[in-house]
Amino acid sequence: MATATTSRPNLVTPSPIFYAMVILTIGFGVALARGYRYDGVTMFLFVVMGWAVSLALHEFGHAIVAYIGGDRSVVAKGYLTLDVRKYGNLKTSLLFPIGILIIGGIGLPGGAVWINVGAIRSSVMRSLMSAAGPAMSGLCALACLLPIRLGLIDSPGLLVGMAFLGWIQIIAMVLNLLPIPGLDGFGIIEPHLSRETLRSIQPLRQYGMIVIFVAILFLPPVRDAFIGFTDSLTELVGGSEAFGTRDSGWFEFRFWERL
Repeated sequence: MATATTSRPNLVTPSPIFYAMVILTIGFGVALARGYRYDGVTMFLFVVMGWAVSLALHEFGHAIVAYIGGDRSVVAKGYLTLDVRKYGNLKTSLLFPIGILIIGGIGLPGGAVWINVGAIRSSVMRSLMSAAGPAMSGLCALACLLPIRLGLIDSPGLLVGMAFLGWIQIIAMVLNLLPIPGLDGFGIIEPHLSRETLRSIQPLRQYGMIVIFVAILFLPPVRDAFIGFTDSLTELVGGSEAFGTRDSGWFEFRFWERL
């Protein structure tokens, strides 16, 4: 006797927008590999699209761990579709971080997923949920930099682009891990703080990102220490060739300065 079975729909259903961003990133990477650099325009498009893909993966990391931890609302909110429009709004989730990247070459976090932390079963899972975003940024950095260290990239154009994009991912990971209210680093330790401590910190949450942004862009000692640390990580992961070419990527990325 045959019995009917029902299959559970896939939880992770990437949106056409995400697939389009991935295809465009690969396409611009192929153009760089073949030498079609167009005075930096191809580099700009490759890095911007690759950064947009990593933003979606960062927020997806938070969402999938939240789901595992017990928050089923992330499915209805569309967080498992990797659609950047679902993470906050278009301005905060995509345009703002891309704008900061263009202005200062800094991988600032963009959108945010709204997690029902009350549904997450343990404080450890809440910490893991916060850590998942920077972890995804770290994986993106590895995807960019390890092929350079292993000598898998022969094209000078693609090598420069991968080194610069990997360096941006390192910046995003380190920045997000800072234990400052509003960043993922604080989210990692937050479940383990007392209520009194959290109440005292609450008024500072809205200023955390502003303080970091101002310090890195306008305070040379802070900027030099931060960039020096991310440079060291970039060289550690990608080797001296990645470290030596990421400045070339930043220069080529800003093609409008040479028009």
